[in-house]
Order: sequence, then C-alpha cells, then structure tokens
Amino acid sequence: VQLQASGGGLVQAGGSLRLSCAASGITVSIYVMGWYRQAPGKQREFVAVINSGGSTTYADSVKGRFTISRDNAKNTVYLEMNSLKPEDTAVYYCYADVLGPRTWGQGTLVTVSS
Repeated sequence: VQLQASGGGLVQAGGSLRLSCAASGITVSIYVMGWYRQAPGKQREFVAVINSGGSTTYADSVKGRFTISRDNAKNTVYLEMNSLKPEDTAVYYCYADVLGPRTWGQGTLVTVSS
C-alpha cells in the first residue's frame, strides 16, 4: 500500500488549495481514509476523514472551510481547503485504515501567509 500526497504550497490568507492523496495497492472506496496535519512544534492533529459509505467528519477548526472527497475512478482522496488561515500552516498527511497498522502518506507542506 502506498499513498502519495501532493498539492501543498504557499498561499495567502483567504486563499484556497486542493490536496490530493493518490493510493496504490488499495481501493480508496472501501477503506476509511483521511488527513492529519502537523504544525511546527506541535503534535499531529486530526483534520478530516471519509469512510467507505461516504460519510465525513471534520475537526472543529476546519469545519465549513475544508471538504474531503474521493474520486473512485482515480483512486484518489482530496482535501479542498478554502478560506485558509495562517494557523492552517502545517505538513498535511493522508492516511488509510487498512487491515493492520495505519498507512501514512509522505506529507505535503501547506504555508499560509498573512
């Protein structure tokens, strides 16, 4: 199982980015997949998750601004981030809960300037 995260970058506050998490070795539609983030000097924190039925859950800090979705044909999970704030600056990691230990992608850096 491999997860390849991409889409990070530098954006001004109020801007938008879309992160992608391309999966190989699994089918994204049948597993729980999501995103965490880790800001400098802080612990990794939950951002969003989508389950096999398509139900989604978000951290309170991103609710109403971020949207998690998946494209089954592309075997990819997305995180659409709008109204970005400087406090959203972090390395974003996608993950998949397959049988056994959680699988993590390599992370993609999002920097939001004020």
